[in-house]
Amino acid sequence: MAEKMTRTVTRRELLKIAAQLGVSIAALEVARRFVGAAPQASASDGSSRYHWAMVIDLSSCTGCNYCSYACKATNDTGPDIYWNAVFEDKRTYSKPVFLPRPCMHCEHAPCVDVCPVGATFHRPDGLVAMDYDKCIGCRYCQVACPYGARYFNWTENTAINAMTPTWGAPEIPRRPRGVVEKCTFCAHRIDAGLAQGRRPGIDEEATPACVNVCPVGARVFGDLNDPNSRVSELLRERESVTLRESVGSHPRVFYLLPDGGADL
Repeated sequence: MAEKMTRTVTRRELLKIAAQLGVSIAALEVARRFVGAAPQASASDGSSRYHWAMVIDLSSCTGCNYCSYACKATNDTGPDIYWNAVFEDKRTYSKPVFLPRPCMHCEHAPCVDVCPVGATFHRPDGLVAMDYDKCIGCRYCQVACPYGARYFNWTENTAINAMTPTWGAPEIPRRPRGVVEKCTFCAHRIDAGLAQGRRPGIDEEATPACVNVCPVGARVFGDLNDPNSRVSELLRERESVTLRESVGSHPRVFYLLPDGGADL
């Protein structure tokens, strides 16, 4: 069994995290979107018919870290690289609340804007992708990311992946030394699934590993351009927020607020 990777933080540490992410769990109570305000796809999505998004239910997430384990197994990340990090707040609510943080796949992504060689770019469907052959390791994107979701490969990853085979098997090549990497929403699964007529967010083979493995269904993935998709339904029915709304990055990861008021 893999070692638990959830970070338990004190109130002071949580505020430090909030300063980095631009929000705390308590701040979610006042930085909310209202029921019925489901976001609309922007014109910047290119020619794709899809507008992929992830919804994470903070009421359901138990901090089990299965998402982190499956991500590390599937994407074959290095020992100290966590494309899916999970933070824990024990103070704001009557019970612990866990905040997972993948790449936000922002519609207006600062990492895309600052890359001098086009190694970080928007795909036609709007997801933020990497061309590792172009990456020169300048780390501008890592500095620009408002969410701390990018990681630089200082050394070649030759370590045994401790998450395999329990949590899955590698599905993509390891990234080389000297490049930045991050969560891709398992884009390789999305693309292969669509090519085979499968539906991302419904068919597991076409859905991000972190979504499939969640034992409580706290993560939901799908197409916002489809009003009948589960992500569209949830964002109409529940209050939600995105992190660091003030920076104008328009993330594609939405958080459903926990039940009950905050203990402020």
